[in-house]
Amino acid sequence: MLVEDLMIKSGVKFGTSGARGLASEITDQISYAYTTAFLQHLEANNEINPGSQMALAGDLRPSTDRIMAASAKAIADKGYEPINGGKVPSPAVALHGITNQIPTVMVTGSHIPDDRNGIKYTKASGEILKKDELGIKAQDVNWDESLFDENGMFKQAYTLAEVDPAIEENYINRYLDFFGPDALKGIKIGLYQHSAVGRHTLSKIYKGMGADLVELGFSDTFIPVDTEAIRDEDTRLANQWAQENSYASILSTDGDSDRPLISDENGKWLRGDVAGILCAQYLKATTVATPVSCNSSLEKCGLFPNISRTQIGSPFVISAMNQAADGEMVIGYEANGGFLMNTDFTNNGKVLKALPTRDAVILHIAIILLAKDKQTSVSGLVGELPQRFTASNRLQDYPTEESQKKLALFTQGKDSENTQIIEETFGSISGKVQSTDLTDGLRITFANSEVIHLRPSGNAPELRCYNEADSEERVLEMNQLCMNVLNQWKG
Repeated sequence: MLVEDLMIKSGVKFGTSGARGLASEITDQISYAYTTAFLQHLEANNEINPGSQMALAGDLRPSTDRIMAASAKAIADKGYEPINGGKVPSPAVALHGITNQIPTVMVTGSHIPDDRNGIKYTKASGEILKKDELGIKAQDVNWDESLFDENGMFKQAYTLAEVDPAIEENYINRYLDFFGPDALKGIKIGLYQHSAVGRHTLSKIYKGMGADLVELGFSDTFIPVDTEAIRDEDTRLANQWAQENSYASILSTDGDSDRPLISDENGKWLRGDVAGILCAQYLKATTVATPVSCNSSLEKCGLFPNISRTQIGSPFVISAMNQAADGEMVIGYEANGGFLMNTDFTNNGKVLKALPTRDAVILHIAIILLAKDKQTSVSGLVGELPQRFTASNRLQDYPTEESQKKLALFTQGKDSENTQIIEETFGSISGKVQSTDLTDGLRITFANSEVIHLRPSGNAPELRCYNEADSEERVLEMNQLCMNVLNQWKG
């Protein structure tokens, strides 16, 4: 069966860098078929060697072990060797793949609720791109029907191999070897662990760098922490912890620990696109690739000679980074905090190798060390940037098809007609339209410089709303007013 047809039939579709859907719909058969299709795609493009190893890992969702096992079975049945990395951050297993020139699988739903899950693939060269998604969808996959029952589950369970500790250890040593045991000495950090798969891994890294680390908020129940739409509970927790103790910063990640959260000393979470600017500043980037939705302080700060604006999603950011000229320090970041290094970083004679996939740890470390180098606080770093403020939220349980239909109402007519409809809908919030941008969704810039950006999520039934304004108070007000409009669309 063609994978594209299987996606339609199962409801488990490809979004950013992989497939996602309800855990109940990601059956053993679906997991087996999609991983088989990924391997067939690699074979068709000569991007895997016969008998190659293939590493896999997963997050802490209840369904993860089962999906990992089904993926491992597919790897073994195709003649490759599955290497079990266990429960480690997505960038840890990706690093192992890039270092050893083998493909990888990460079973994770990232920030979405635990009734859902996903399968994220990387090639030996790094994350899959949009052309790879098309190649995987086009694969015709066959399987032994006798393996599965009528519900698509294995009749006989497949057991994963013992965990290879080297995958986590190499990720930890990447930072300890480069920054050294005293880099964070004397700096008090809070680590909000919740249910992030990297909670113990990050603890080992920051303690290994000498930080006075306090572990906070451990949970045995999965918590869907979204670094782009931070929950009120997480805002209150960070503020409470900051009042109870004197931290330089509170750190955290999403479920698979590739997207970071970082707060200032007051427990105020930084927006991902502001954190990205600060990390790029520490790394002395000369080329920055970032989605169109990210804060325009990037251009206004004047720190970066080359800036490329992209569609939303790491595959688009990676494509833009790959087009950069040789000899430049090239990085990419996203509004969700995802940070990617496409160039080796050299400092004091040491080299931190490029890692062109979302990685939370480099952003955490870079911002804290930038504040240390400049003898200021994290809030002081933010205060040095041009003051443009962003906010985002999302309309949940809103099908992608409905989002697309709604946005089409603002874009399908003549320019004057589109402008009239936009102003009838959002004019009471931000006034007259100055321009629109259809790079990814609908981004509206108003005459007063305020921004409303609407975009269907690429990996969940959500309509996301991004806003930008000249003050934090105003952007939060705008975001709430926009969400009031969007909530009416649900009927």
